[in-house]
Amino acid sequence: MVAFNASKLNLPFMKYRLYAIVISLVLVAASLGLTATKGLNLSVDFTGGLVLQVEFSSQVQVSDIRASLSRIGQGQAIIQAYNNNEVLIRFQAQDEKIRREVLETLKKDFGGLKVLKIDKVGPVVGKELRAQAMVSLSLALVGILIYMAFRFKFRFGVAAVVALLHDSIIMLGAYSLTGKEVSVAFIAAILTVVGYSLNDTIVVLDRVRENWGMVKTNGIVELMDISINQTLARTINTSLTTLLPVIAMFIFGGEVISNFAFAFLVGIVVGTYSSIFIASSIVAEWYLRYPKI
Repeated sequence: MVAFNASKLNLPFMKYRLYAIVISLVLVAASLGLTATKGLNLSVDFTGGLVLQVEFSSQVQVSDIRASLSRIGQGQAIIQAYNNNEVLIRFQAQDEKIRREVLETLKKDFGGLKVLKIDKVGPVVGKELRAQAMVSLSLALVGILIYMAFRFKFRFGVAAVVALLHDSIIMLGAYSLTGKEVSVAFIAAILTVVGYSLNDTIVVLDRVRENWGMVKTNGIVELMDISINQTLARTINTSLTTLLPVIAMFIFGGEVISNFAFAFLVGIVVGTYSSIFIASSIVAEWYLRYPKI
C-alpha cells in the first residue's frame, strides 16, 4: 500500500474547530440520550441465561449451529464444541419457551440430539465487577491526566481525557442505535480503542509541545494547524493500515467477529477525528481564553 504523504499540506483544521466542537456535543448528547432511553443490547455475559450441553448423533460444525440459531434470534449465543459430538450452548433465556424453541430448532436442523445438561447461569459481569471496572477506568483517566500534566501541560491532559470520554460515549451510542450486542468482547474492544486514540492524541500534542515556542509569534491557531499537518501523514497511514483489516473482519468475520469489529470501526474513525479536531480544539480555545493557565 502506498503511504499517504502530507508533508506539503497546510490544511486549516482550526478554522473549523467550533463546528467540530458543536458536532461532537450533538453526537455525545445523542449518544447519552440513546443509551438512557433505548438502552444497550446486553449479551448473556451481562444478563445471564441458560447453558445447554447437548450431544449430536454426528459431528456438527459450530458455524452451522450458529446459523441455525440465528434464524430464531440467538445468533450471538456462546457455542463451544468439545468431546467429539458434544456442544455447550450458552444463550439468553428468560422463560421456558425460548429453551424449547432452541432445542426444537436444533432437532429440526440436525436430527436427533441428546440433552446432557441444562443449567441456569448468572451474568459473568456482575454489579460488583462493573463497579470495579468503572473505578479502574476512573483511575486510568486520572493517571493519564497526571502524566500529561507532568509531561506536557495540564490543559493537554484535560484535552486528552475529554477526547477519550468523547470517543467512548459515541461508541456506546453507536451500539445503542444499531442494537448490536454488548458483550465482554466489547469491553476489550473499547479499551483497545481508548489506547489507540490516546496514542494518536499524544502524538499530535507532543508535536504541539515541540512547536510551543512559536505560540507568541504565530498564535495558538496557526501553531495547532502546523502541528496537526506535521503529524497528519502518520495519523492517516496508521488509521488506514488499521482500518483495512478491521473492515475485512467486519465483512467476512461472521456474526460474532463482525459485532466485535464494529466497535473497532467506530472507534478508529471517531478516535482519528477526535485526535485531529477535539483535543487540539480544546487546547486552542482554552489558550485563547486563558493563556496563562
